[in-house]
Amino acid sequence: MPFTQLQTELDTRKAQGLLRSRRTLDTPQSPHITVDGKPYLAFCSNDYLGLANHPQLSAALQQGAQQWGVGSGAAHLVSGHFDAHHQLEQQLAAFVEKPAALLFSTGYMANLGVVQALVGKGDTVFADKLNHASLNDAMLLSRAEVKRFRHGDMAQLANYLEQTNGQARFPHLNPLPQAGEEANESLREFSVKCGRKLVITDAVFSMDGDIAPLREMLALCERYDAWLYVDDAHGFGVLGEQGCGSLAHFGIKSPRIIYMATLGKAAGVSGAFVAAEQVVVDTLVNHAHSYVYTTATPPALSVALSQSLQLIEQGDALRTHLQKRITQLRAGLSDLPWQLMPSETAIQPLLIGDNHQALRLSEGLRERGIWVAAIRPPTVPQGTARLRITLSAAHSTADVERLIGALHELAC
Repeated sequence: MPFTQLQTELDTRKAQGLLRSRRTLDTPQSPHITVDGKPYLAFCSNDYLGLANHPQLSAALQQGAQQWGVGSGAAHLVSGHFDAHHQLEQQLAAFVEKPAALLFSTGYMANLGVVQALVGKGDTVFADKLNHASLNDAMLLSRAEVKRFRHGDMAQLANYLEQTNGQARFPHLNPLPQAGEEANESLREFSVKCGRKLVITDAVFSMDGDIAPLREMLALCERYDAWLYVDDAHGFGVLGEQGCGSLAHFGIKSPRIIYMATLGKAAGVSGAFVAAEQVVVDTLVNHAHSYVYTTATPPALSVALSQSLQLIEQGDALRTHLQKRITQLRAGLSDLPWQLMPSETAIQPLLIGDNHQALRLSEGLRERGIWVAAIRPPTVPQGTARLRITLSAAHSTADVERLIGALHELAC
């Protein structure tokens, strides 16, 4: 058999409690679903506002398909950029108070495209060690120098930025003797490009649920003339006034911030967008490979997302209900033998530690009709396997109470 080695590797993963597999939903996304023919109360979706099966979004998607058809047919830069895309980009930019926005097919593709387009050889990326895998992949593909700082450690980030600050790191900044002014100007331009510093971070960390110290991070970027790239996949729609996201949560604005949010989580549909200064968006249009060299998303999705944006903007009651369920869960699980990690967001990780024990606990919940995913390395660090409990505005008080009761049963 030509793939014996692959099977051996999979068998090893299984023995370590690390083998991944998929489950099939037989119903639309909601807290109450059917999986492989069995009913479950689910606490593992990123549908934070309960919009994924919202009737207004379904109707908007149908209307969009009737108007624009099913597929886009081409890349945005060929013939696949529709008025529906253009209108949504303008709405998203205005919503997060940025000059311009650009749609991507997924958050993963957005991260790959942005980092690769903005930095390269000779530049430096500064990254939180718990950043999402897509950000890690992006910085490696960019070929920039990478400095990873301890999770949330602004002192270490400041130290790294200080080390790369100033012209001493780039001796070619100085004019070359006997070189013409034109040659020296070219070298200066090259040095400016190669001296770029990009700090990248999750806003809400997907496996821990905590929020990055964005205000302090921005202050460091301003001090050391760095750009700040914020992945707000899990904050957009949930945090901040009217759900505008993590920047609004902290009340910060800056032209040096490049903002990314996904549209398949709280927004309930699909895709992602990047919002920034116009010159940044224009650069992405010209240099972000994951934007330039891929077919545009169906324009009907943009019609549905335009409706979703209205629901998010008007969704204060949903966010208030979600916050109450977070408070209820944390109070109900405070006396368990497993540690509920500190988080004020919809992501509430229950730290178990051992891979097999996390799997057994997840299976015990499943036997009680409750679906919570066990998250293990390499998604999280070794020895920190956990149940990643995610709450939604669609969960009821009774839903959360049922989960609390089941976990207490399993703790006995």
